[in-house]
Amino acid sequence: MLSHVRRPFVLVVAALSLAVACSAPATRPPVEASRGELPFLTVPPTVPAPPPTVYADPTVDPPGPPLPVPIPIPRDDYAPEPVRQIGTMEIPAIGLKHRIYQGVTLNNIDRGPSHWTGSALPGQMGNTVFAGHRSTHSEPFRRIDQLVPGDQIIFTVEGTRSTYRVTGSLIVGPSDSWIADQTHAFTGTLYACHPIGSTAERYVVRMELAGAAGRAP
Repeated sequence: MLSHVRRPFVLVVAALSLAVACSAPATRPPVEASRGELPFLTVPPTVPAPPPTVYADPTVDPPGPPLPVPIPIPRDDYAPEPVRQIGTMEIPAIGLKHRIYQGVTLNNIDRGPSHWTGSALPGQMGNTVFAGHRSTHSEPFRRIDQLVPGDQIIFTVEGTRSTYRVTGSLIVGPSDSWIADQTHAFTGTLYACHPIGSTAERYVVRMELAGAAGRAP
């Protein structure tokens, strides 16, 4: 009979043990800081806010010196224009050494490679632009299609010698005046009618200043 009494007792004890295990743990009273002391607090580091994003306005020129402004080319190839020699040009790779002129009409271009008025002068910031013939008059630019990157183009203007280096070439249409666009870089452009004997296209040679301009020897 004792065994029958002991079994319910064991079951009751087990049930009480399970109830205790499943109940919420007893809460302990918070530990108070000692008088005169503050509880320890962790302060996260301060992260500076990123700077605001500023977008450049494409309609506004970037800061810097004002860019040269090439003049418009007149419709009349022989529009009145003063004839003015400004120096010489040398291109050793094609055996060229020629006087150069200032102007955008055939009044000057018929005499030799001519500087597009308003574009940068050789050695100055911007794009110095020259036009020349390939099949008429002295045909100074007849062989400019043979120039390759690295070839030198040397200008002497008002006693200052500037050496440029060819960077590439391209063929454009006769109305593509953007080849004379100016930037703050020191670059240059030669152009002439293409193919030889035709005015259908323009052959363009691009170049960059190879070093600081200096006085001619």
